Amino acid sequence: MIDLYWTVIPVMLVHYYATHPMAHYDWWRSRIAILMTWVWGLRLTHNYFRREGWQWGAREDWRFTNMRQQYGKHWWWVSFFAVYLCQQVFLIGVSLPLYVVHSINKPLNIWDFIAVIVCVCGIIVAYYADTQLHEFVTMNAKLKDHGKPMVPSLDKGLWKYSRHPNYFGEQLWWWGLVIFAWNLGHGWTFLGALINSMCLAYVTMLVEDRMVKQDYRAEAYRLYQKTTSVWIPWFRSSAMGGKDKST
Repeated sequence: MIDLYWTVIPVMLVHYYATHPMAHYDWWRSRIAILMTWVWGLRLTHNYFRREGWQWGAREDWRFTNMRQQYGKHWWWVSFFAVYLCQQVFLIGVSLPLYVVHSINKPLNIWDFIAVIVCVCGIIVAYYADTQLHEFVTMNAKLKDHGKPMVPSLDKGLWKYSRHPNYFGEQLWWWGLVIFAWNLGHGWTFLGALINSMCLAYVTMLVEDRMVKQDYRAEAYRLYQKTTSVWIPWFRSSAMGGKDKST
């Protein structure tokens, strides 16, 4: 159930900061941050329920299933500290730029618009990447049901240029918020986004290890790894080297 906290806690935090008695901020910057946080939260919530077949908590994240097997009878307390408690602190950390937005009153400038562009681009990239992934998973599920071979790797759309464009979009969102805080003199809040990026790098390794362990896609995915950028979208390269700019 921890995934759902990621969709609502930042929204709750931005409203808490905006309505706090000691809040001191530019009205327009505040409303922009609130609106974007709502759009980000709704996108993430929609993706969660779409991925889960419009059910609430119907299945456990495979990473937590693996951890449950690893820790056995100790999982009940390990999960409290390693999953739930630390992620609550984590969520507050990455949302600190929203606190800065509501603690300093400074007129809008060009950096605010740059921050908006980065955040909005992150939301759009993540939405289309997750939609393309959902369509791919749905197609493979239908092929499996009909006893047909499944497509081993998603390498179309945004996934042609990045192995994890959904992760890239999510990072754009959090780093876009950091630009808001940096512009207001609190660049130290980048630590939350940095730790988030480091954790996502670890998750990326877990996902890719899982992919190459699945027999039907192992060979295709290894080739995909050799030719496609990990996060930042870029032209594909051939397995022998060089760029492939064909459409």
